[in-house]
Amino acid sequence: MELGMLMMPLHRPERPFLTVLREDQEAIVLADELGFSEVYVGEHYSNKPEQITSPFIFLATLIERTKRIKFGTGVINLPQQHPAIVAAHAAMFDQLCQGRFIFGIGPGGSPGDFEMFKLNNPPDRPRMMQESIETILKIWSQEPPYEFPGGYWDFRIKDAYRSDLGVGVMARPYQTPHPPIAVSIMSPRSGSARTAGAHGWIPISANFTPACHVKTHWEAYAEGCDAAGREADPSIWRAARSILVTESDAEAEDYLADPDNTLAFYFNYLRTVLLDADFGALLKDDPAMSDEAITTRYMLDAMVVAGSPRTVTERLVAFREEVGEFGTLIATAHDWDDEARWRRSMRLLADEVVPHL
Repeated sequence: MELGMLMMPLHRPERPFLTVLREDQEAIVLADELGFSEVYVGEHYSNKPEQITSPFIFLATLIERTKRIKFGTGVINLPQQHPAIVAAHAAMFDQLCQGRFIFGIGPGGSPGDFEMFKLNNPPDRPRMMQESIETILKIWSQEPPYEFPGGYWDFRIKDAYRSDLGVGVMARPYQTPHPPIAVSIMSPRSGSARTAGAHGWIPISANFTPACHVKTHWEAYAEGCDAAGREADPSIWRAARSILVTESDAEAEDYLADPDNTLAFYFNYLRTVLLDADFGALLKDDPAMSDEAITTRYMLDAMVVAGSPRTVTERLVAFREEVGEFGTLIATAHDWDDEARWRRSMRLLADEVVPHL
């Protein structure tokens, strides 16, 4: 099993912007040293706790500081940008990192961004994502002059094209035919999972949904593969969890009992945001649960794997037995309320847990 990392990232809003950017950089450098295979970084424009506005810019600062880890966008919200801009940025980044790039895409997830970009009609966003990625793949595969008609974006480069000078020629990625494409999966029986299966994209199951929903992600993905005549290979599946590895179970219990701990902040934040957006269903392990029953303590119990290396190993084995086989465990990065504790957790996870999985 491979070990990866996902950072939304999500920090306490009162912390200075530069401080948390530096913290996120150091977490990725450590992940590379510990043998993590990949890291995914989110994109949000109008969300102070989730402050990385450009995964490409942020991850470019880490190319020369790391050796092996692959860089994933987690995700680029395609409805919010012109597909030609995304294609150009992604191609250049893939060249700069010499193919250490996984192109994570999505329809968006920030209410502030939706309002700012006037994307308040939910059915439009997945359709825009699909049109955008189709256009991006055409840009990377076609020769100029270009013409890209569409329902949301309609553009061309014909009159300005000069083959002798290379004017009007779009950049292409380092990887051929293109970088691997990944999508995040959250909802039970997710339509995004079926779409990923149909296209052969990498499915990444979110960490903030109960295991009973994660199991349905693979089922939906396999259905998409079957419809496209493609064999569903579980090694492609990434499953994310919030994980804290401590020296003892008692240390983990004491930490989680503190109402001001980082994990409590994280899940209380998500609970509030998702309920405001009417996405409470993806948090419930029982559809009959009331929204009031989705407490921070419930989320910690249902969605956090914490304890000694032995306990965390046993719980992750049980998680995999419940949801099914997957190829990469994605550990979610959290705000370092205690830097030494979280660095130690990463080391224990890499050195004493994952080898036994």
